[in-house]
Amino acid sequence: MTSEATQSVTASPARNSGAGSDEAILSVRGLETHFFTDEGIVRAVDGVDIELQPGTTMGIVGESGCGKSITAKSILQIVEAPGRIVAGEIVYNPKPGESSETDILSLGSNSDAMRSIRGGEVSMIFQEPMTSFSTMHTFGNQIDEALRLHTNLSKQERFDLAVDWLARVGIPNPVQRMHEYPFRFSGGQLQRAMIAMAMCTNPRVLIADEPTTALDVTTQAQILDLLQRMQEENDMAVLFITHDLGVISEIADDVTVMYLGKVVESGPVFSFFDDPMHPYSRALLTSIPSMFTSSRERLPSISGSIPHPQNRPSGCAFHPRCQSFMEGTCDVREPELVSVNEEQEVSCFLYEER
Repeated sequence: MTSEATQSVTASPARNSGAGSDEAILSVRGLETHFFTDEGIVRAVDGVDIELQPGTTMGIVGESGCGKSITAKSILQIVEAPGRIVAGEIVYNPKPGESSETDILSLGSNSDAMRSIRGGEVSMIFQEPMTSFSTMHTFGNQIDEALRLHTNLSKQERFDLAVDWLARVGIPNPVQRMHEYPFRFSGGQLQRAMIAMAMCTNPRVLIADEPTTALDVTTQAQILDLLQRMQEENDMAVLFITHDLGVISEIADDVTVMYLGKVVESGPVFSFFDDPMHPYSRALLTSIPSMFTSSRERLPSISGSIPHPQNRPSGCAFHPRCQSFMEGTCDVREPELVSVNEEQEVSCFLYEER
């Protein structure tokens, strides 16, 4: 890693080193999700591959608009119009090593089979909980509906479990809050309520889209600790989407870096922080504060701005902002994702001949 990047964030040792089986519980292969607008086609997700192992956490990082959230919504088939999944495979395998695979994209988005998976076996914490709850029903009714669909518990057992989860995520007076409508919750409380609803069904895979954004530092630490404990208890796989590399350094086992709908780097979290390969990864790491950064010190920023998805640059999409730009190559050809060692993959011409 460059000296600047070394000062940014140091990854904790992998929490689940050796954990999880060799068989992925969730495999995303060649996923393409496009938005068909009056102005043209936006390739929001453009050939994304992800392998998620049981008991591990995969962090997905990148600037706003890179396709992180659309990738997550594609997995659950909840992409809003005019978006549409146009290619790829999403294979869910709840019992790795056994013939229990389900191709999620072969299921109708509103089929019973898909509804059984969505919110039950594969659950999601949404980025904006304010728009994820119905204003017409109490929170208790909404979490009860999720438990009714995905468990065999009695009504009283469902109520007791919901109250327990509200308490676990730090919402005071949980019995009373079960009878209140979402508009009575603050933004941070709604975020915690969303986490409770996602976790109460005991999912095998949890997709967490910026789950701690609206929380204070203390509550954020409590929620991350809760997620880690649940993961250890249930061998749960976590797909953790965030712009906060400090959080990634603490909880992730592996990292996928996205830029303009594509994966530009993927590998173990310690490799990402110790030896980032892609120029974009290095730029991300040098643009975040560290314990050595003075409060008055101006951090380096990534030059330029993200191009509009409908006006993607030719060649490598990052080349207009890249410090390692090679004229006649980066602006002409699009690099492929290649293996640079047994664990890391990168999409960059700097590693073309390795």
